[in-house]
Amino acid sequence: MASVRGDVRIGISGWRYEPWRGVFYPPGLAQHRELAFASRMLPTIEINGSFYSLQRPESYLAWHDDTPEDFVFAVKGPRYITHMLRLKGFEQALANFFASGPFALGAKLGPILWQFPPQLPYRPDRFAAFFAALPQDTEAGIALAKRRDRRLEGRSWLRVERHHALRHAVEIRHPTFIDAEFIELLREHGIALVVADTAGRWPLMEDLTAEFVYVRLHGDEELYASGYGDAALDRWAQRIDVWSRGAQVHDAQLVATHDAPRRRRDVYCYFDNDVKVHAPYDAARLAARLGVPTGLQADGRFTPPPGLPAARARAPAGRERGS
Repeated sequence: MASVRGDVRIGISGWRYEPWRGVFYPPGLAQHRELAFASRMLPTIEINGSFYSLQRPESYLAWHDDTPEDFVFAVKGPRYITHMLRLKGFEQALANFFASGPFALGAKLGPILWQFPPQLPYRPDRFAAFFAALPQDTEAGIALAKRRDRRLEGRSWLRVERHHALRHAVEIRHPTFIDAEFIELLREHGIALVVADTAGRWPLMEDLTAEFVYVRLHGDEELYASGYGDAALDRWAQRIDVWSRGAQVHDAQLVATHDAPRRRRDVYCYFDNDVKVHAPYDAARLAARLGVPTGLQADGRFTPPPGLPAARARAPAGRERGS
């Protein structure tokens, strides 16, 4: 008898892309309604703006209010911590991030993604200190947020309606992370190692290190630009199905994980091949293989709920707009 799957959510990395307008988004759709449209077509989206700068509580509140009740956001941690500080003296910046408003998402707050640059190698002491500082639940997150500096006074969000666990995921891009010690450190702290498909540019690791799995698909053959064909989507669907049932992939076979007994896992998967408008369509096609509902219809159109204009069918590949 097949084991029960965890919650599987397939979505996109970000939603505000000019080339998507008139292709994924209906012609004439106001920019401020794009999240409302996208969140009704797919069940989860990564917030990218938080990577580039601290957002404000009112932005998180607006994103919460623009999306359906059962929607989930992943939030990308600040590059100031991961790329600029490179985990040196990060404590104040970490407090400021958690004070800036992610808890205003309420129950829609999903995993927090920490992406590290290709130039940053694995430094055991530095990563151990960072992982130990990450709050494991909202209670610890609020306590950390209260240590914000003066810049966040008057623009902080320091409350939650109901305390719950927090999930963290780490995306690495340097070969020194292919290290058993690093994997054990992730497992010790219950942090997911992102399964990142980067068209072969950076390491693709599939170690299961947390109670959930986080997947980022940046492009099958060309980073950020190429789409995923049927064979590739079938392959990723198989993996996600296996992971969600608490197993891992080995030579295309189901095998037991290090867990005993087997535990089902929630899976979050985000397409980041946004340049040629592949991401939402690839996400919906992968979701269909896993029985995850989306707004993509058999005729290639995304059909919105009442009150939002319908999107036209996707443009032929040769006419897609890129950047």
